[in-house]
Amino acid sequence: MEEKLIPLSKLREGQRGLVKEILLQDDMRRRVQEFGFIPGSRVECLRRAPAGSPVAYGVLDAVVALRRKDAGRIRVLPWD
Repeated sequence: MEEKLIPLSKLREGQRGLVKEILLQDDMRRRVQEFGFIPGSRVECLRRAPAGSPVAYGVLDAVVALRRKDAGRIRVLPWD
């Protein structure tokens, strides 16, 4: 069965996903990993800014805001 990965930025408010891939480089990759975005971690889209960016995500009992372009470089397996 093929996994249907989507960019983290495509999760709808209230939708959850499982982090599978991080396609960011260098400092930004390290930063999101320090926030808890590591393969296998669970994440939930909590709230979007009125303009669509940044987006607040719940990960490891914390709330982290990411720009849409950065969230687009993290691939998740969604579930409802």
